[in-house]
Amino acid sequence: MRGHDWINSMLPDELILEIFRNLDSKSSRDACSLVCRRWLTLERFSRDTIRIGASGSPDALVDLLARRFPNVTNVYIDERLSVSLPVDFGRRRNPSHSALSWLRLHFVSERSEPGASESDSYCISDAGLTAVADGFMKLEKLSLIWCSNATSAGLTSVAEKCRFLKSLDLQGCYVGDQGLVAIGKCCRQLEILNLRFCEGLTDTGLVELAFGCGPTLKWLGVAACAKITDVSLEAVGSHCSSLETLSLDSEFVHNKGVLAVAKGCSLLKNLSLQCINVTDEALTAVGVFCLSLESLALYSFQRFTDKSLCAIGKGCKKLKSLMLSDCYFLSDKGLEAVAAGCLELTNLEVNGCHNIGTYGLESIGRSCMRLTELALLYCQKVGDQALSEVGKGCKYLEALHLVDCSIIGDEAIYSIATGCRNLKRLHIRRCYEVGSKGIIAVGDNCKYLTDLSIRFCDRVGDEALVAIGKGCPSLRHLNVSGCHQIGDNGIIAIARGCPQLTYLDVSVLQNLRDMALAEVGEGCPLLKDIVLSHCRQITDVGLAHLVKRCKLLESCHMVYCPGITAAGVATVISTCTNMKKVLIEKAKVSERTQRRAGSVISYLCVDL
Repeated sequence: MRGHDWINSMLPDELILEIFRNLDSKSSRDACSLVCRRWLTLERFSRDTIRIGASGSPDALVDLLARRFPNVTNVYIDERLSVSLPVDFGRRRNPSHSALSWLRLHFVSERSEPGASESDSYCISDAGLTAVADGFMKLEKLSLIWCSNATSAGLTSVAEKCRFLKSLDLQGCYVGDQGLVAIGKCCRQLEILNLRFCEGLTDTGLVELAFGCGPTLKWLGVAACAKITDVSLEAVGSHCSSLETLSLDSEFVHNKGVLAVAKGCSLLKNLSLQCINVTDEALTAVGVFCLSLESLALYSFQRFTDKSLCAIGKGCKKLKSLMLSDCYFLSDKGLEAVAAGCLELTNLEVNGCHNIGTYGLESIGRSCMRLTELALLYCQKVGDQALSEVGKGCKYLEALHLVDCSIIGDEAIYSIATGCRNLKRLHIRRCYEVGSKGIIAVGDNCKYLTDLSIRFCDRVGDEALVAIGKGCPSLRHLNVSGCHQIGDNGIIAIARGCPQLTYLDVSVLQNLRDMALAEVGEGCPLLKDIVLSHCRQITDVGLAHLVKRCKLLESCHMVYCPGITAAGVATVISTCTNMKKVLIEKAKVSERTQRRAGSVISYLCVDL
């Protein structure tokens, strides 16, 4: 029957609610809520997550959302971000009396105080947190990112009303000990706590929280909290026996605190440390007591030597991920110990450890056959033979990242390509000994490659991309920025052979012309992001051919392209309806284009 609403008449509320819960984007949910009154009501009841950025009246906004969405369990408030208000703000009976207008006027009249700065009106306060507590009593996850006006009073309100809270992120909030004490007393199911950059906290707050939430706490992050010392970590070690993840960045923590955690938290699986006063004594204890450790990240350890890494290799047999950054006193001996003891290792990153060289990586290649991701950054002593061993032994390698490894060349890349045929991601930057030969081997052998980045590799030319275009049909991400020998032929080969390409960076390619851009438009209809900056021979003609076919384009960077004019910019804006960001010089944007897409255009800042 024409005009009959079969969906609403046939489907029960429960089924429609289940459909709403499976929608993967906020825009889809908002669109569904506009269909009819029934769907609006059901969508309100089905929504379990809200995200709020910086807004003109955050406290009143939270209060309104709490009344509209009673079943929310996850609230994310991040005042670093701006966000648009949801469409569900009620029907507008008069354009001059919209719910948003009322909200702003109400907030100004109720909250403004003499002497209050304008910026304060964009920050959620204790009144907003009280609204969260009163409106979302089923709350399980709360994130307050850089909410500078929130204090212990607001956090106490949350603690008293939201007793099912399991996750609390206070990054950048200046809350005091009283709020954390209240969380420890009331929220006995808390599992995750992030205290990064909480400068107002001292040992008192964290000790009390550890005492109250110790049995359930599984994840703890502490960074840049100058008044949190070993005393807090001793409490964590004594009371938080279920702790699985600890991320610690502090100049005020010494061996005593880490020792207490190592001895008391035997279930620890993930440990990240950036503590310049921690030495071998503490890390050796981790190797002895934390036998379930799966992930270890060590940053800037001036006093950390191979002794600790030998203890990790000896005791932590379940280790799967190891990240070493600026650990200057580590050498091949320590890495060899890890290779010998941690046979389940799948991820390894070595960044700026200048005494780790070829021999250490050879040990990894011979022993760690389950390795799937390897990153070598600023490793000047690692040569081709190291990656040759990785190619022979690590058949499951899927990702390789190389940055400023000056003696790694084509032989290494050839070994990886022929030995690791499941390779999906290859990132190489400023490795000047890598040339076309190595990349051709990748094209000939790695048919599953989806992500290729070879930035500022002067010896890579068109013939390399021709091989990639022929052998890697699943390629989605390509970055060849600064590879001066690449020109039209290489990019045309990619356009004709890689139809799934969604990201392309060809910046600083001086030999690239309009013909290549036209081929990209013809062959890569799924392209969403393109970077053309510093391509001096690209003109409006090539740009027009590109955007004519690439209807899904969302971002285009084209600064310092003298052949692109205001007409080309206007063509991009008028043709690409999905465009979200255009980076261009201000002089190339006409007034009409500015009016049409002001929010989409970003300008290169060159004025001093």
